[in-house]
Amino acid sequence: MAAGGFCKLPNGTVVVALNLPSPSADAPAGVRVLVHARNRARALTRLRNLGLRAVYLRGNTAPPTPDEITAVLHHPDGLIWRTAPAGGVLSVELWHPIRALIKRPAAPA
Repeated sequence: MAAGGFCKLPNGTVVVALNLPSPSADAPAGVRVLVHARNRARALTRLRNLGLRAVYLRGNTAPPTPDEITAVLHHPDGLIWRTAPAGGVLSVELWHPIRALIKRPAAPA
């Protein structure tokens, strides 16, 4: 089960943060994904629609930090990721759009 959490914003929307194993073989071992949506269910639906089918949020053990909330609110897609911190050590890695993590296979010609 993935660690994660959420934060409800004053305008009624939520920011959901999840630590997930990487969905692709050539990506890092674990990623931290942030989603901005109208509610928690819609945030998880956005991830499931991208192919992350077994994503669940149980509890609020790892809510997003204020810096993470600011990052996802300023991104036009409202869906970003970066390598999950190893052992609680914060990295200086920038946030990436979700399409950089989940690459669609090329259509056969």
